[in-house]
Amino acid sequence: MQLAEPARNVERIGALAARAESAGADLVAFPELCLTGYTCEDLFHQQGLLAALEPAIADLCSRSAELAPLLIVGAPLQLREGLFNVALVLAQGRIVGAAPKSYLPNYREFYEQRHFRSARQALAEEVEICGQRVPFGSSLIFVQQRQGGAAAVHVEICEDLWVPIPPSTHAALGGANILVNISASNVTVAKADYRRLLATSHSARNIAALLYVSAGLGESTTDLAFDGHALICENGLQLAESERFAAAEQLTIADVDIGHLEADRMRMTSFGESAADHRTQLSRLRLLPWPTRTGGAPERPQSEQRGAGAQPSTLLRELERFPYVPHQRARREERCEEVYAIQVRGLVSRLQATGIERIVIGVSGGLDSAHALMVAVRAIEELSLPRSNVLAYTMPGPATSARTLASARALMAALEVSAAEIDISAPSERMLEAIGHPAGEGAPAYDTTYENVQAGERTAHLFRLANHHHGLVLGTSDLSELALGWCTYGVGDQMSHYAINASVPKTLIQFLIAWIIESGRAGAAAEALQGILATEISPELVPSAAGQQEPRADSERVVGPYELVDFFLYHILRFGFRPSKVAYLAYQAWGDRDRGHWPDLVPADRRRQFTLTEIKHWLAVFLERFFQASQFKRSAIPNAPKVGSGGSLSPRGDWRAPSDAHAAVWLAELAENVPDGAQGEDR
Repeated sequence: MQLAEPARNVERIGALAARAESAGADLVAFPELCLTGYTCEDLFHQQGLLAALEPAIADLCSRSAELAPLLIVGAPLQLREGLFNVALVLAQGRIVGAAPKSYLPNYREFYEQRHFRSARQALAEEVEICGQRVPFGSSLIFVQQRQGGAAAVHVEICEDLWVPIPPSTHAALGGANILVNISASNVTVAKADYRRLLATSHSARNIAALLYVSAGLGESTTDLAFDGHALICENGLQLAESERFAAAEQLTIADVDIGHLEADRMRMTSFGESAADHRTQLSRLRLLPWPTRTGGAPERPQSEQRGAGAQPSTLLRELERFPYVPHQRARREERCEEVYAIQVRGLVSRLQATGIERIVIGVSGGLDSAHALMVAVRAIEELSLPRSNVLAYTMPGPATSARTLASARALMAALEVSAAEIDISAPSERMLEAIGHPAGEGAPAYDTTYENVQAGERTAHLFRLANHHHGLVLGTSDLSELALGWCTYGVGDQMSHYAINASVPKTLIQFLIAWIIESGRAGAAAEALQGILATEISPELVPSAAGQQEPRADSERVVGPYELVDFFLYHILRFGFRPSKVAYLAYQAWGDRDRGHWPDLVPADRRRQFTLTEIKHWLAVFLERFFQASQFKRSAIPNAPKVGSGGSLSPRGDWRAPSDAHAAVWLAELAENVPDGAQGEDR
């Protein structure tokens, strides 16, 4: 930007807009008063400068006709009632709107009321600019219907965002989901931190995307300095940030997920109530079309919008491969500590409420029971009770491997709980014989009955042990298993007195155990927990072919890799996304080893990659199990503490659904919009 040279600034704006278009941008915003510079001060009242603006704006209009994105640029605009600081909105060779600044700071270093009028002083809702009749006001929303949902843009200027109730708040309540703030905020020590806090919190409170762009290179440093700070936030998450104090022009670009915002607004009933409370202000909003090129909107390919098409294109934003687990170490440790504390506090409160001082738990040598046992021990300690009040039972059966049995024994011994072993092989065989099941006669029938008899025997023993010792049965089944229905209903691992892991997904439990070890909370149990982390995930209900030394790895072979299961679950439960979008996002996160983040605790041999064909197959499995096959189990689950905003599956909490629904519409959408075979791969 060059001070007081509108024609030159238009050239730079046009060049940057063309670069942004090449990068796939649909909307491009430039700083406050960028056509002239913010620091012109009394030069704003010079007719020579104002006269140079009209041809510059006309030139910019002409340039916009050749560009697909919506352009937002700052300029002074002289009307009969005075000079206004406005954001011009241009598209397809037209000025589609002009949004004046509502709040003019006149304190400390700011003297804007010396030069400009505020939006409330405007006398008309339509003005003439460069021979065009242009909607004028702070209540304009520019709307474009897209396949992923309607993009609705509201523009405000700098100080408007800093007041208690910004104009963009009313716009958001009225449907705007992309809030743009063009600014010329000067920089002082620590001001950037405040901007980040302001931008992320404003986007979260309004369930919107916020694009903030501020002046930098070219502004006068007579009394102020500028850092060119730009931020793109979405519903409380910072997606992108510019380099501050950059010595050259730069673009800050990010993808915004309109579907994410629409899903959250639809669910948050208080957002709608707030809109109703402000209906008078919202009635003044004006919805205007966002012009597009002839023949359709300047959108990205359908494959990116919907997960369909032959070659899924690439997102700019990074996706968490493990949406329940932050990849940044500090945030992950904080998350694990919080989840652990919620679980421990929930169990402590339940024991205090019931007056029960003993916990009964089955320990299999697998992930879920290991973590539940660690929570149980910590809860008992918080109650100042001895660890012997944790009654831990390992119950080997026909399919139990030597490895998991050894792990269970080692873990119980290291934790110094009351440990016991009950072999369920004989009672399981008697049950199978009593019901006429052919197991044990030559070639055993390893079917669902065979498996569930064992699961039922274990749970029946635990409940009777709890009766006998006046204890509370602590459930171990996790959120991923409940989503899949990968648990035995009734007298099985679906039932307990308190289900401590029911809101914790499988992938998070893996990281929780690793965190317990790293943080030193495991103590003497660290070695046993390390061994459990390295063991294949299996319910161990069917004998393996390796002499029972290793568990038969059949869980992921049946229901899919848990990395994908938890990815699917998060985006379907949290946002209600259609299957094709979930498949597209999964492919973006898991289809290329070079994209996305790997938490440092994921070992190299678990850093897997999945083709779109694999993702589609396992998503179909998930959809059938989640929507059709297993809701009846979730409708009858025990009490459990909710631990994450990603949701729980309790019928008393986040998820209420009919047990007799069908998955047909989800499966049909997936089949129709996600290709099969190599045609869908993008390598």
